[in-house]
Amino acid sequence: MNIVILAAGMGKRMNSDLPKVLHALAGKPMLGHVLDTARVLSPSRIVVVYGHGGEQVPTLLASADVAWAKQDPQLGTGHAVIQAVGLLDESVPTLVLYGDVPLTAPATLAGLMRAAGQDKLGLLTVDLPDPSGYGRIVRGLPGSGDASSSSVQPAKLAGRGPILRIVEHKDADEAIRRIGEVNTGILVAPTVALKRWLAALSNDNAQKEYYLTDIVAMAVAEGMPVVGAQPAAVHETLGVNSKSQLAELERIFQRQFAQTLLDAGVGLADPSRLDVRGKLIVGRDCFIDVNCVFEGEVVLGDRVRIGANCVLKDARIETGTDILPMCHIDQAVVGKGSRIGPYSRLRPGTVLGEENHVGNFVEMKNTRTASHSKANHLAYVGDAVIGARVNIGAGTITCNYDGVNKHQTVIEDDAFIGSDTQLVAPVTVGKGATLGAGTTLTRDAPAGELTISRAKQVTVPGWKRPIKITPK
Repeated sequence: MNIVILAAGMGKRMNSDLPKVLHALAGKPMLGHVLDTARVLSPSRIVVVYGHGGEQVPTLLASADVAWAKQDPQLGTGHAVIQAVGLLDESVPTLVLYGDVPLTAPATLAGLMRAAGQDKLGLLTVDLPDPSGYGRIVRGLPGSGDASSSSVQPAKLAGRGPILRIVEHKDADEAIRRIGEVNTGILVAPTVALKRWLAALSNDNAQKEYYLTDIVAMAVAEGMPVVGAQPAAVHETLGVNSKSQLAELERIFQRQFAQTLLDAGVGLADPSRLDVRGKLIVGRDCFIDVNCVFEGEVVLGDRVRIGANCVLKDARIETGTDILPMCHIDQAVVGKGSRIGPYSRLRPGTVLGEENHVGNFVEMKNTRTASHSKANHLAYVGDAVIGARVNIGAGTITCNYDGVNKHQTVIEDDAFIGSDTQLVAPVTVGKGATLGAGTTLTRDAPAGELTISRAKQVTVPGWKRPIKITPK
């Protein structure tokens, strides 16, 4: 099939300079979600019609499998599809989707394709308790024709009459406005017929636009069957026209993802307080506390526990690790059986070995550690290579930046770094070495020795603390 995605709308109610389809849902532009759904269907070609925002849309979402067509000015949905007709393969049907309707399931679209086959016009419809603002599906009496044959319809549509036309809300009289079945805009049609109908569109309506929905009456007039299909859930058809609607769809998406995790055996303290903005792969017997955010691709091994209010981005957490609350882990790997946090920050390039301990207010960047090492309190370790069984005392920092370049610190196996120590890189601490508390290390510390660098301690006799001066 061809797939045409309409993504040219301005989105005035978004009150933003960003094109509407680029606003993020679950960390990805809405149009990105629609493109992912389209790819699941394995189409022969994908055409995106863009307009508002100029080249931002194709620039951000450029891909070898997507062709782009610009709609300028925007004169309605029918006019939008016309911009794509020169890029369509006439030998296969064309499916029309919308860049601001991000939650349509591939299974729903596959069902619509099966209903329409190669020679029918297929419409995705939905029943709404309040259909205000939507185009109404107008049907004839049951048995009055084969345009909506029950043999190709889902059970919930069986027995309804043939689809005759779609009437937009602004153009509908009171009787039509009482109809609860509405058009979602998603449709599939034989491409040759679609091109013929598009060429015959008129803008003789209240909005002075070329409505794609007018092709339904044209199909009926030609005797082409018009079939309907409906989604499993109404939210699959919901579009976004405001930040409020986007927030509603965000919670629907996250709740669905949470249910998927629960079904897979993942423990969630509260399924309504989870945000996944990318890909989350979770092993067996894992637990995730409240208000955690997962971005990019995050992999959790078996028996991993994630404490409350953690943010993980493009991270891998190995089996049996405990991430305590308030940790930020970004482009880092944590080895098996480790304990991180609370209030720890692991920055890009950090790879921790097995059974490491990284405690409160410890920051690591571009650092590799071997097994059984620990930095339990108030430390900064950047651009470092740390061996096994190393202890890094509270207040320790690696001075890795000279104002222009970064330099590496090496701490070999079994070294002990005393509290409040500064390691001025490039510098190496030898195997089994000990650095006394308060040391500023500017040269390599030899293996197996105690190295101390302190100013001479002096007591000043008779020194008095300043006293507070009380204003007169």
